[in-house]
Amino acid sequence: MPKVLVTGAAGFIGYHLCRRLLEDGNEVVGLDNLNQYYDPTLKEARLAELAPFPEFRFHRMDLADATGMERLFEDENPPLVVNLGAQAGVRYSIENPGVYVQSNVVGFLNVLEGCRKHGVKHLVFASSSSVYGANTQMPFSVHQTVDHPVSLYAATKKSNELMAHTYSHLFKMPTTGLRFFTVYGPWGRPDMALFQFARKILEGTPIDVYNEGKMKRDFTFVDDIVESVVRILHLPPAPNPQWSSLTPDPASSSAPYRIYNVGASQPVELLYFIEVLENALEKRAIKNLLPGQPGDLLETSADTDDLEQVTGFKPSTPIEAGIRKFVHWYRAYYGI
Repeated sequence: MPKVLVTGAAGFIGYHLCRRLLEDGNEVVGLDNLNQYYDPTLKEARLAELAPFPEFRFHRMDLADATGMERLFEDENPPLVVNLGAQAGVRYSIENPGVYVQSNVVGFLNVLEGCRKHGVKHLVFASSSSVYGANTQMPFSVHQTVDHPVSLYAATKKSNELMAHTYSHLFKMPTTGLRFFTVYGPWGRPDMALFQFARKILEGTPIDVYNEGKMKRDFTFVDDIVESVVRILHLPPAPNPQWSSLTPDPASSSAPYRIYNVGASQPVELLYFIEVLENALEKRAIKNLLPGQPGDLLETSADTDDLEQVTGFKPSTPIEAGIRKFVHWYRAYYGI
């Protein structure tokens, strides 16, 4: 099985992907800077889960470190790369925009350069449903234009798609962007709603429910995300022979480049999401209903027809099953 470089290996999705690749028999090189955006103890615990695998090697490094990244690609020479390393969080990008440019733009450029110089056969990179921004036509389709982001986080993810396409066009380097839709599950990030809600409900403290809960999200279980990444990783794109500059399709190109949505295609109202969590925890939430937040989308829903056509897979874990698995992990991890 080929060697795979996974950036953001200590992160939520990165941990799950590394574990799956290692279980499949791949050699995995993990990279992460273990920053302080949320408690690095959780990141270290994820890495401790991966450490027993003999085919796993970890490098603590920042994507924005151009010299270090160049040396890493020279030493490891990976044929496949999955870029999950990024500064996450829509709301945090409003408060700390500079961090996002360094990690998500400068850092991604260093990944692209490493892939170009060392003949990487396929780069798969994480984009986000947030790129749909001011779009309102549901479900969101990769064939829609996405030129109106409503947060800097979304703008950096859109920039990743544009940068990857440029490298695919100039250097014939196969790149695939995956727009993830609201990922949740065990080992999740503490800044995400599910994690915060679970903690506060168990503590008996109020949870902040923005837009009074009148929003819908296409919650996607992390195992479905990982399955999609693994399948796509071994399917590098070819140029689309039907692509036309007169009627350009944003999802493909005359270059070896593709974009896919990865979502459950089942939008769930936030209040129902909370109700399912309450049932799993066997405890009611104290809700603090608040107005909407800048940068938040009112609804997300993924059209995954292209993903299904190419991979034969459709994310389908029901929200009830996914939240039960999260609660089981949460109680075990924190000894509750």
